Amino acid sequence: MNSIIWKLLRQHVSPTQLVGFAIANLVGLTIVILAVQFYRDVKPVFDDEESFISKDYLVITRNVTSAGAMMGGTTEFTDADIADLESQPWCRRVGRFANSEFATYATVGLGSSRAMRTEFFFESIPTAFIDVDPAQWDFDPAHPSVPVIVARDYLSLYNFGFASTQGLPRVSENQIGAIPLSFTFMGNGLHEAMPGRIVGFSNRLNTVIVPDTFLTWANQRYGHGGTANPVRLIVEVNRPGDVKIENYMKEHRYDVAGDKMTSSKANYFLTIIIGIVITVGIIISALSFLVLMLSIYLLLQKNTRRLRDLLLLGYSPSQVSSPYKRMVLLINAAVFVLALVGLWLARRWYLPMLAAMGVKGSSITIAALVGLAIMGCITLGNLWAIDRKVRSLWIQD
Repeated sequence: MNSIIWKLLRQHVSPTQLVGFAIANLVGLTIVILAVQFYRDVKPVFDDEESFISKDYLVITRNVTSAGAMMGGTTEFTDADIADLESQPWCRRVGRFANSEFATYATVGLGSSRAMRTEFFFESIPTAFIDVDPAQWDFDPAHPSVPVIVARDYLSLYNFGFASTQGLPRVSENQIGAIPLSFTFMGNGLHEAMPGRIVGFSNRLNTVIVPDTFLTWANQRYGHGGTANPVRLIVEVNRPGDVKIENYMKEHRYDVAGDKMTSSKANYFLTIIIGIVITVGIIISALSFLVLMLSIYLLLQKNTRRLRDLLLLGYSPSQVSSPYKRMVLLINAAVFVLALVGLWLARRWYLPMLAAMGVKGSSITIAALVGLAIMGCITLGNLWAIDRKVRSLWIQD
């Protein structure tokens, strides 16, 4: 029965119009899913993968000038400074660096007969900024053991600077966890030793981080236990690389540690460019959707007489519209499959370039789901338009 209906209605079908719609929709959909996938593939180039530190953050200090240093200019952040930072639209939260207020020595065992002893220091930031296993990032005065996160540069300085000149063995990040580590604390007439353990290395925090609970306890026990204004802040932002952040830092003469602003700015511009490309792809897909809608309405208008005759003969609106619906489903399914093929070909071209930078690329699942969602919306719109037009003829009759 459907084949008979299709033979009656296909006379005014324009293959050229359908091919034009398919090509336009294919181009738009491919642009969208390729932009989504490319962003996911290249994002690791701009991200510093550290599982235990929030990625969207900046470490800031006051700019120290020669004149300011000679005239006793302050490098501390006041409560008003912090409140002003927290009021900025791009700021999620602000954390204060706390410093140790007592003398510390660290002893690292390097074999049965050799050990390295050096003066040490600690800093802490609020636990909310540390994403590490609570069981590892914990301090109990009853069973003291100090967990630390150390700047990775310190290990490099030891391996390629100190160790090579002193004839000491080099150690890897995995090996250093097995080397005995202890700290000696002195202050308020106390001289106590505690074991320590390294729970991670950081590329972006050029310091030694300990739990906030430990440093508060230790400052009260070995230091004066006072509360001083911080000289460094950690700021979590919602739009890393936003030009407003850079302008704010320049206006207030704040320095951002490392190259975080540069990498964040590159990531920010990448996000903007990808957003523009996705918008262009969606516009192309929307225009192709309108082209198909106009083609379908024109086709139905040309077949109005036949459609009414079929409805008068007792065919239901769903039977009369089913050939058009199948046509739309087949075209949109073919467009979706070809878009995935285009995505696969494009990734075969650019993935070797990313592999040279140590990036393997991510799964295409998200991009495929985005494409499926777009084609699903377009298909549902097409089917609704066909059904609405045919039912309007049926109601008129």
